[in-house]
Amino acid sequence: MVVITLLALACLSVLLYMWKQACENNVRMHEVTATGHGEPVQLFFISDTHARKINKKMIESIPGKVDAVIIGGDFVDRRTSQQTLLENIRLLKTLGPVYFVWGNNDMEIDEQLLRKLFSQHNVTLLENEVVQIGKQQDFYLSAVTFSPDKENIKRALATCNLEKTAFIAHNPDLFKKVHSQFKPLVSIGGHLHGGQIRLGKWGIQPHGYFKKVGNRYELVSNGYGTTLLPLRLGAKPECHIIQINFE
Repeated sequence: MVVITLLALACLSVLLYMWKQACENNVRMHEVTATGHGEPVQLFFISDTHARKINKKMIESIPGKVDAVIIGGDFVDRRTSQQTLLENIRLLKTLGPVYFVWGNNDMEIDEQLLRKLFSQHNVTLLENEVVQIGKQQDFYLSAVTFSPDKENIKRALATCNLEKTAFIAHNPDLFKKVHSQFKPLVSIGGHLHGGQIRLGKWGIQPHGYFKKVGNRYELVSNGYGTTLLPLRLGAKPECHIIQINFE
């Protein structure tokens, strides 16, 4: 009986620890160096929010405005209330102009309703297209739609100055295909949750990362929310500030 009680307490402790880790608010800082001339560009990236409410104190801790807030997909799923969705949009808008890239779970709620709400709150959808941002409007954001039958890499990237382009794809598995044709300055994705629950180096998906590959950079986020149970282990939730400097 004592052994069973101790095992139950141990399991409860582990679950509480995993829940606590899933509730963390981590903002990772990354620096990207680009060739050429231009004003610095600062991006805020958040993905895989799902049904989680974004922490107000975390957003308020980010100094100043950013040139673009990028939602990298799975902003909602079937569990997300409209109230949470709207509160998250309002918080992100305090940082700067907001851009949205489709993920697979976003399709679990009414697509037309989501488009309507984004339009009402001045959230720009990036669907196989590019926009110019920054003080001099000389930096590019480019993104593809998640669905393989709708994605159009060439349309998204062909008109960009790749040395001044951040490319966003919800699923980073697309990076290999993109980089065989184009070499954007930085490629950004999420989707994998870093495995969400890991035992050391082992997980059902690779851990998130930020790395330099030759003259370009890659960022894959662990994401901010969770699927199914709100538990994490060894793959902490995160969002990102990306500072791009020219030299």
